[in-house]
Amino acid sequence: MPEPSGILTADLSCLPLLAAALTAAERGWPVIPLRPGGKRPAGHKEEYCPGTGRCADGHKTPEQRATTNPELIHAAWAHHPYNVGIATGPAGLLVIDLDPVKPEEPEGAPDGATSLQALCERTGQAVPDTYRVRTARGHHLYFTAPTGVQLKNSANRLGPHIDTRAWGGYVVAPGSTTPDGTYEIAHDVPVAELPGWLTQLLVEPDRPAPVPVRVHDGTKAAKVALDLECAVIQAATKGGPDGRNNTLHKSACKVARFVAWGDIPRHVAEEAIQGAGESTGLSPAECRTTIRSAMDWVITHATPRQPVS
Repeated sequence: MPEPSGILTADLSCLPLLAAALTAAERGWPVIPLRPGGKRPAGHKEEYCPGTGRCADGHKTPEQRATTNPELIHAAWAHHPYNVGIATGPAGLLVIDLDPVKPEEPEGAPDGATSLQALCERTGQAVPDTYRVRTARGHHLYFTAPTGVQLKNSANRLGPHIDTRAWGGYVVAPGSTTPDGTYEIAHDVPVAELPGWLTQLLVEPDRPAPVPVRVHDGTKAAKVALDLECAVIQAATKGGPDGRNNTLHKSACKVARFVAWGDIPRHVAEEAIQGAGESTGLSPAECRTTIRSAMDWVITHATPRQPVS
């Protein structure tokens, strides 16, 4: 964003967008210029940062450059028809973005609005009444972010075609225009607080604490391998139960060879791997079955350790 040089006289063609930027800023929502007719930030990328002006102390991201300063806003929009972006995190906002179905999706697939309605019905909640913007392709529902937790962007976490914008993101403000259409206020009411039930669905789950691994005997290599494979198992939080179970089996096989060689007691290895597996959400019974299967097979078929020359 340009440096301030006093309130400038704006080109008439830029006045609507300048007004949109100032309106957002008056609500306490920091804004950033977006490319004319587009949705991408107009500022320079980090690799092209000149290291001057507001970036004199290091590159500033669009979120860091967002401002409510009228002088900076006039300097940016007075002579350039930038679209307006609202930095949701600094604005204290959580915006739910309801998108349409993509052309390549099967007929009958739910769009964002349908997914939100279904989510509300499943949870016994009403669709929240709040400030709403009609986007070029869907709707934005604005909420004040909850205190005490820093929500981040999400994609499809609440349902198909439902994204959220908070810290690390921004939304296109009403008054902006893209080739797909104009962003307009659809429901001009006060911005509601994000309902608690939605906050609970959006809070990032705490990553499980590392499982303490205590190896009282065995070689150093066996302990390192056990620590490493437990970390691999704990990191496997995506891909569903099948993917996590597959990772558990592979890691158990890698550790089992050290058991076969007598470098580490089987019960020590199994207890550590069991704890790592359960930390990913797999059931104790499923973990035990997978680990025992891997251990039994590897111990039976393990080749002797190669001698060190």
